[in-house]
Amino acid sequence: MELILKKDVQNLGFKDDVVTVKNGYGRNFLIPQGYAHLATASAKKVLAENLKQRAHKEAKVVSDAQALAEALKAIEIKIYAKAGGEKLFGSITNIDIAEALAKGGQEIDRKFITSGIVKRTGKYAASVRLHRDVIVELSYEIIAEKA
Repeated sequence: MELILKKDVQNLGFKDDVVTVKNGYGRNFLIPQGYAHLATASAKKVLAENLKQRAHKEAKVVSDAQALAEALKAIEIKIYAKAGGEKLFGSITNIDIAEALAKGGQEIDRKFITSGIVKRTGKYAASVRLHRDVIVELSYEIIAEKA
């Protein structure tokens, strides 16, 4: 089944991509959730025209994303967490990194941050997807809180 994505879908594709998926996945999940619609011949023509018109606007969006990437690299992220020695009581996730970025003045949705779950103090790296072409690697440090 060929579909045109309306939104970015993790591990499948980005908005306006034409993807081929199994019938059940498309019919039971992607279409009802509003992530995609059928890729008919007329829908493909409309998509091609829209992409052609949107091409010059895309350059500005990419340059804005790159400027944001430089701003994110300048932020020093330190997350304080309760710990017993090196082991944390709990864990640090994308939500905590998004909150630390918000304190630094940059609002980033947690869905676009990929770091994994961290359960020890130390230095780690997370990737932030600002645009399909702009992915930033951020380094952050987890520090044990002092009682």
